[in-house]
Amino acid sequence: KLLNLGQLDAVSWGHAVEIYSLRVNCRVTSRFAHTVITSKIINRVNESREATFEVELPKTAFITNFSMSIDGKLYPGIIKEKASAQKEYDTAVSQGQSRKLEQFHVSVSIAAASKVTFELAYEELLKRQLGLFEVLIKVRPQQLVKHFQVSCLREGWARSIPVNLQLSNINAGGSFKLRYFKSFLLIAFQAHILFKPTVDQQKVNPELDETLLNGDFLVRYDVKQVATAGDIQIFNGYFVHYFAPQEMPVFPKNVIFVIDRSGSMAGRKIEQTREALLKILQDLRPEDHFSCITFNNKVVEWKSALLQATVSDACFLIAGTDINHALLTAVSVLDKAERLPERSVSMIILLTDGQPTSGESKVEVIQENIQKAVNGKYALFCLGFGFDVSYNFLEKMALSNGGIARRIYENSDAALQLQGFYQEVATPILMKIEMQYPDNAVEGLTKNNFKLFFEGSEIVVSGKISNELDLLPVEIKAQSVSVDDLTLKEEANVKEKEQVFQSRSYIFGNFIERLWAYLTIQQLLEKS
Repeated sequence: KLLNLGQLDAVSWGHAVEIYSLRVNCRVTSRFAHTVITSKIINRVNESREATFEVELPKTAFITNFSMSIDGKLYPGIIKEKASAQKEYDTAVSQGQSRKLEQFHVSVSIAAASKVTFELAYEELLKRQLGLFEVLIKVRPQQLVKHFQVSCLREGWARSIPVNLQLSNINAGGSFKLRYFKSFLLIAFQAHILFKPTVDQQKVNPELDETLLNGDFLVRYDVKQVATAGDIQIFNGYFVHYFAPQEMPVFPKNVIFVIDRSGSMAGRKIEQTREALLKILQDLRPEDHFSCITFNNKVVEWKSALLQATVSDACFLIAGTDINHALLTAVSVLDKAERLPERSVSMIILLTDGQPTSGESKVEVIQENIQKAVNGKYALFCLGFGFDVSYNFLEKMALSNGGIARRIYENSDAALQLQGFYQEVATPILMKIEMQYPDNAVEGLTKNNFKLFFEGSEIVVSGKISNELDLLPVEIKAQSVSVDDLTLKEEANVKEKEQVFQSRSYIFGNFIERLWAYLTIQQLLEKS
């Protein structure tokens, strides 16, 4: 969830083209965030100059509006039919106009003494990880801004626990960070956090016109779970069901780490991977089992069988990339494994920084081979190191095998990123989860079957309900460590639930319908 705000290129930013106002307004209703970025720029020289508006969007965000206003004339963004838009996009890519994924980038030439206003709006469903929701805005204006403001308003705070407010990676001491906050208000049903440094507060030091705003604006919070079977919200014919059980025993894990050790991983990458892996091994539970497979153009098994986590040996054997053979070997090790806990969760974690170049190199064939071998028995998690990796290939392979993909950014905290990812999947507490709703009263249901549930995360299901429904019954079936057929039940009174939202003036009252549309589209994209 990174946001580069009003980033101007090296030629055009400074005294010639000035950002005189930059505002970010984020409104969070429950878990659904609506963010508007407004950047106002003026050309202060006597000739035309180019102004650039660039935002690095969260990967799961949907843009809902974009407009430019040049000297008072509005130019709204236009939504085009997919085939037409794809043709224009492919043409732009072939001409080198768009190279960076997950970025919104617009440049416009503005006349002397003219002004331009960029406004971008996007929405996203905040994902619960390690017991927290997170709103993260990357603060990097790259110049002093006369009117700079980040505003975050969280509605419904009375039913929430404000956990942590953090402004990190600013190049200043902690005491200096605190004076940035114009206000931090907690009132009955909402929290308002306002970050509004003056020009003097933005300076590295009083003598230099250089900004020190180069870091993260971060708000973390959690939401109280009000019932065993989760929380149900209903409004205007739509419902959303949040399910996040807590304090349940953890399944033993059988984990195989599949590590790329090709030439491109040499140096800092391999050292960070080794550092993270050793820390992860220390965190394994006594009942867990693990093994390691390393690969380049050859595949090397550390041990021929999974070992208990009490073994303290380093499993690292520290040039092409045979991903296909390495993953098939990992599946084979799990298939042959003996004396594992009867109720346990088996997973494969792949880390690579390159394309498949040795052995089978066609990604479609690899995907088919791995899916056929896994056959729903194990979960595959794919970590892509840097930007040379084929991330779409890794993501498709992970989604096809009950896991997720994650990009690991090449910087000083890459080892912490790897550890952080592992912590998210380290505590499986439920498997084979099925969220059941009455077929004759609910339609347009989003995904309601889930392979695994990890402690600190959250399942979200949404749908449309019939007008005649008075009570919405919910039944959750799953397997836990101690119970093979765990069943949880809940019943929501439709009128009572709707009155909760009618009694509060939410910023966008139809957020449940928007959340349903968001989930539906997101899951269709994942399926495709």
